[in-house]
Amino acid sequence: MPLTPIRKDQLSKVGVGVQRPEDVVVSRDGRVWMSDQASAAAEALPDGTLNRVGNAGGAPNGNNMDTDGRIIIANVGGLDGQGSDDSGVGPVQRLDVDTGEIEVLADQIDGIPLVASNYPHVDSQERIWVTHSTSRSGGDAFSGDPDGFLFRIETDGSLTMLATEIEFANGITLDPREENAYVCSTTGCHVLRYPINDDGSLGEPEVYGPQLGKSVADLAAMRPLSAEQRGELGLTDGCGFDQEGNLWVTLPMSNKVVAITPQFEVVTMIEDLEGEIMQAPTNVSWGGDDLSDLYIGSIRSDYVVHARSPIPGEPLIHQR
Repeated sequence: MPLTPIRKDQLSKVGVGVQRPEDVVVSRDGRVWMSDQASAAAEALPDGTLNRVGNAGGAPNGNNMDTDGRIIIANVGGLDGQGSDDSGVGPVQRLDVDTGEIEVLADQIDGIPLVASNYPHVDSQERIWVTHSTSRSGGDAFSGDPDGFLFRIETDGSLTMLATEIEFANGITLDPREENAYVCSTTGCHVLRYPINDDGSLGEPEVYGPQLGKSVADLAAMRPLSAEQRGELGLTDGCGFDQEGNLWVTLPMSNKVVAITPQFEVVTMIEDLEGEIMQAPTNVSWGGDDLSDLYIGSIRSDYVVHARSPIPGEPLIHQR
């Protein structure tokens, strides 16, 4: 299938009224769940209303789903000072969408408090891979100092530190054969690929594909930039594979979604420099019967964006 770019007039709004919808996860039966700071997760119902469930506190960020239909939440609340008193400022949580009950899976690792858990990925063994962006807050969060890390919640609940010294660790995914882990390094403006060893540890990382644009360490420096200048920025956020091995990556500061092909060509899939409908895209998720319904999260808008994908997404463990 050709990797045909998606036009702006092919985009539509879903889940209007949601608060800080960083991510979307679509269940096997087609229910569309968005991260929601006003609850824990909000379901976008067919009639346009929201079904809000739970109270996560902080800032629910990346979300994913296990094979029992429970939503795994990476909470980044400590990054903006909005931590929850009863669950820690940036924990990993698990939401039962039927009861609204929330369980804390991890709030520290090796004595390090989790203040900015960013994104969870559930593998075929039901282990949860989690990125933690930084232990800094406010304007220092994007300084480029590599204090981000990647850890894993094992099936017995124990925690394993996998990789450290990542420049603002953000989205994560595994390839279909689970041979490599791919981590978006936001201020690095690239994706890191880590080989997964037979014992579950990780080998040395390499940059996957080219640099995706210019970096900026001071967010205040972006405010005077024109839309065209912002379009040159390559700060990465979320990523996910389609079924032909293209790795889709969101670039929130430039309002773009790009795809890195297996040949390392970068294709701009969606571009909305002025933010007319797609504002600060943060994550890509696929759903629907044919896995061709593409959903794009955002931390700036009160809705997520939907489009039909030219290539179906790679099914996640809960969609198989």
